[in-house]
Amino acid sequence: MPEPYSAGDARGRRASFALFLAGVAVFALLYSTQPLLPELSRRYAVSPASASLSVSVTTLTLAVGLLVAGPLSERYGRTRLVKVSLIAATVLGLLCALAPSWPLLLTGRALQGLALAGLPAVAVAYLGEELHPAAAGQATGLYVGGNAIGGMAGRLLSGGLDDLGGWRLAVGGIAVLAAGCTVAVLRLLPASRRFVPAQPGLGVVLRSSGRVLGDPVLVGLYLLAALLMGAFVSVFNALGFRLQGPPYGLSAAAAGLVFLVYALGSVASTAAGRLADRHGRRVVVPVCAVVMLAGLLGTAASPLVVVVAALAVMTVGFFGAHGVASGWVGARARLGGRATASAASMYLFAYYVGSSVAGTAAGRAWSSGGWTGVLELTGVLVVAGCAVTVLLARSTSLLQPGNPPVPG
Repeated sequence: MPEPYSAGDARGRRASFALFLAGVAVFALLYSTQPLLPELSRRYAVSPASASLSVSVTTLTLAVGLLVAGPLSERYGRTRLVKVSLIAATVLGLLCALAPSWPLLLTGRALQGLALAGLPAVAVAYLGEELHPAAAGQATGLYVGGNAIGGMAGRLLSGGLDDLGGWRLAVGGIAVLAAGCTVAVLRLLPASRRFVPAQPGLGVVLRSSGRVLGDPVLVGLYLLAALLMGAFVSVFNALGFRLQGPPYGLSAAAAGLVFLVYALGSVASTAAGRLADRHGRRVVVPVCAVVMLAGLLGTAASPLVVVVAALAVMTVGFFGAHGVASGWVGARARLGGRATASAASMYLFAYYVGSSVAGTAAGRAWSSGGWTGVLELTGVLVVAGCAVTVLLARSTSLLQPGNPPVPG
């Protein structure tokens, strides 16, 4: 089997950059309607909770798609699934911009979620297989950083285009951005060299999927993903309603500028990956969760500048925790002899189920209790996440003979 790419290998850098761009495309598409929720609520005369379905239905079907995409990639490979996923999701993004009714828009968004599942199901597994362990942590952080940049760029572009020409122009513009990233990925992403296909058969797939639920540390990481992502998405789903209403009265484009804090998420995930390589995941993840909680509580303030600063702190904490935890899943699965893509898919399944359930609940919390209601919901989720990180910090390493220690 070929040697993994080292930290200085040009092909390894190409792989990392290609998945960075893929992350940009996927997360720009995934959250393209989030800044548009107030307009969609007005345009189609639906409640904030119903409008949030344009995000939640996509994350929910993506979560379901992960359960299929992960095991499929164990049999048929990583890069093919990434490329097909990006092409299909981009085409569906263009079709969503042309949807003539609310039900059809939701249907298109649901199908887009299924298509998007291919990248997150295999990205971390691909990096873990193709890159040397000394480079994998930083590369995973860069990939998660691409997720943050995609989320930021998509939301900023969507809000600006909405002010210029309405929600259809916004959704179509995001699809064009994703198309450019997709072309670059098709040209740059190296084919898998170290992938070993799993044996065929449904029984093998089911056993592989079941084994990733047998490790308490992996289960804890899945729970952490659901709690922290649920809180994070809930805040930003409700934020547009808060900023476009009194006392702020911002336009969609101006409110969308708050998503610039996502750039800090990209930096935080990469930096947290380096810190985890040096000090261990058990140390870094709890610290990041506490930082997220501090930022969340800071959004209770009224001055806009304080709210934005608190959102920045929350974003740093969230992406730091997520970037390290997602890499922890892959490392734990490999050392335990479990299928890495199945473990990563289960992690992201929990991640997006948390997003879907809590994101919709945030719409109801906003309608019934305003920002205080949203804070009560998300505060409970993040506090529970902090408790999970404490339990994870007490977990034991899982080592196999001949393998070097892996932090966390």
